[in-house]
Amino acid sequence: MTRSERIPGERCAAPATTPRFLADAMLGRLARWLRVLGMDTAYDPAVPDPMLVRWAAAEQRILLTRDRNLIAELRPQRSLLVEPDAPLLQLRQVAAQVGVAPPDELFTRCLVCNAELVLVGAEGIDTRIPAGSRELPGPVRCCPSCNRMYWPGSHTRRMRAALARTFPDWPLQR
Repeated sequence: MTRSERIPGERCAAPATTPRFLADAMLGRLARWLRVLGMDTAYDPAVPDPMLVRWAAAEQRILLTRDRNLIAELRPQRSLLVEPDAPLLQLRQVAAQVGVAPPDELFTRCLVCNAELVLVGAEGIDTRIPAGSRELPGPVRCCPSCNRMYWPGSHTRRMRAALARTFPDWPLQR
């Protein structure tokens, strides 16, 4: 491809496949929120811009950046200039411009390393989860890559509430 394809300012038609993202060093918090929605979002703040562009192209990811010069000079194949400062407003911009649909389920990816989480049965719940949280209703998941545990505690309730304020039309009760 000889020209850079930028995601247009208005909403795109829904893609045939779920979009995959690569966030640059300035968008770590956005990367985490995209992962909350179950979006495959790579992020490594140590990777220099030229390598980010190659990485995005090699894995057919949309490069998310706040750096106008990166887009103008390195011309990634697919990119989105993220304009808002606040992570949830950034999330709303990305969802609107790329056509991200409401997820069937939240918290299916590791917020730290992006791996898909695995459900943990009652026998797999151990001392890594606080005693008071072991009886909470809802799934417990584990990251097969970094071994972090995820359960439906007060942190997930706060995140769901923030998402409900950001996307009032989305059914996010799950």
